[in-house]
Amino acid sequence: MKQKTKKSVSKKIKVTGSGKLMRRSTGHNHYNSRDTGNDTRQKRSDHGIAVRQDENNIKKALPYA
Repeated sequence: MKQKTKKSVSKKIKVTGSGKLMRRSTGHNHYNSRDTGNDTRQKRSDHGIAVRQDENNIKKALPYA
């Protein structure tokens, strides 16, 4: 039977060409006008997944990634 992709995960995680998982940095939603310029620049970059077990669970939720 065909596997289903967890859509909530696929919207939050990006898979690189080498298979690494990248996530958006936190703190983007509101109260951004009070951030310093340095904070704003740091938020622009994506981050990797820190815990190996989280990475395994995410890969199970994205069967075709």
